[in-house]
Amino acid sequence: MAGKTIDATVIRDRVEGDWKRILDVLARKIALKAVSAEGITGEHMRRSAEFVAEELAKVGVETKVVQSSNPDGTPGAWEVVGSRTVDPAAPTVLLYAHHDVQPVPDPSAWDTDPWTATEIDGRLYGRGSADDGGGLAIHSGALKALGDDLKVNVKVFIEGEEEMGSPSFIPFIEAHRDEFDSDVIIVADSGNWADSIPSLTTSLRGNTGVDVTVKVLDHPVHSGQYGGPILDANTLAAMLIASMYDGSGDLAIPGVKADEPIGGLQCDLDEAQVRADASIVPGYRLAGTGSLASRLWTKPSVTVIGFDAQPVEGSFNVIDNEATFRLSLRTAPTQRPEEAQKALADFLVAHAPFGAQVTVVPSDNGMGWAMDPDAEATKDALEAMEEAFGVPPINQGQGGSIPFIPELRRLFPKAQVLVTGPEDPKSNAHSPNESVGLFGLKHNVIAEALLLAKLGAGRA
Repeated sequence: MAGKTIDATVIRDRVEGDWKRILDVLARKIALKAVSAEGITGEHMRRSAEFVAEELAKVGVETKVVQSSNPDGTPGAWEVVGSRTVDPAAPTVLLYAHHDVQPVPDPSAWDTDPWTATEIDGRLYGRGSADDGGGLAIHSGALKALGDDLKVNVKVFIEGEEEMGSPSFIPFIEAHRDEFDSDVIIVADSGNWADSIPSLTTSLRGNTGVDVTVKVLDHPVHSGQYGGPILDANTLAAMLIASMYDGSGDLAIPGVKADEPIGGLQCDLDEAQVRADASIVPGYRLAGTGSLASRLWTKPSVTVIGFDAQPVEGSFNVIDNEATFRLSLRTAPTQRPEEAQKALADFLVAHAPFGAQVTVVPSDNGMGWAMDPDAEATKDALEAMEEAFGVPPINQGQGGSIPFIPELRRLFPKAQVLVTGPEDPKSNAHSPNESVGLFGLKHNVIAEALLLAKLGAGRA
């Protein structure tokens, strides 16, 4: 350390003393129902942003609510930006979270009211409790715990459209570069190995997609008259989809790359736990080879997320002339998504079954991300986590994508990015009965406060 940091016991005591306030902030945030899918420009989203700005102002951050603009110039999301400068010569840390939440399509699928924070057996239930109200609570609690002992300059960006794919994120940052330029970026929108075991997120897969149409006839024909030599388009589409995999269930598409876990694999995932968490039916054998962690975090995967076909109800004896399906490709963290997309499209056209016509229409791309395991900020974060939780962190990748993180790295290449967060395997983010573990949340607050203290001691 280049300087003396505040004692961990002091931080812990301050968080304990502030715990009731932290939970109250999270409970009031849940009650705001900040569902961006119901309109990112809506009054409910503006109220959510204003609430966040007010709460951050209470812990020393000068904040403002700004409405972004979409790439086409139309009004965008309500964003919260702010800063606190303690010393122009000190390192600057950007704290990120998002204030929008997922919808609740079926409240009856919940065991509690999704819009009322409810504590049960050490967990707080409610939509947004983990994703990403917990991230807001971490930032608020950490800043309050440090108070006048904060030794880094802080900037905050609390996004209002993360659950909608962040369409105005990059234009907004490019228009407000000075409000984002920083030495370290902490993204509190991920999770931990368990409620009691912290993690840094080491990598995120990228994502891309294509719409594929398989055509065999100019129009449908009678299945009794022509069935046999002419296969229907749905069957041909199924053959084409199956051709992407080898006998072990690994993707076998030349040019679509695979990575191993970034920074090495400290602990593989428990298959029984994964099967239980994903509600896998008995007898299903997990596809692919290699560690389960690499298959979920750093190897590519393709999912058929849509298929246009005649419904069973109302079906009749014809050979369908064409079928369209949509593929979502999760790419290895270090592969450019457009490269993987082209490889996938080329493969599908080249493997058209029985010479059927295959047309591929590309969709949007999102780059993956890989942590720098040797960065000083990474080392500080791991130390802070172990001090806070009392156990060594188990780092983990994530199979999902947060495309704005690589975009932040592109715009601010000197910044060290750390991905943390409040979630754990029981959080059910995006699903019914979303919750955050209170032990983990409290210790994540302590860990972030300790991390900011370490960065302020001169190791940023």
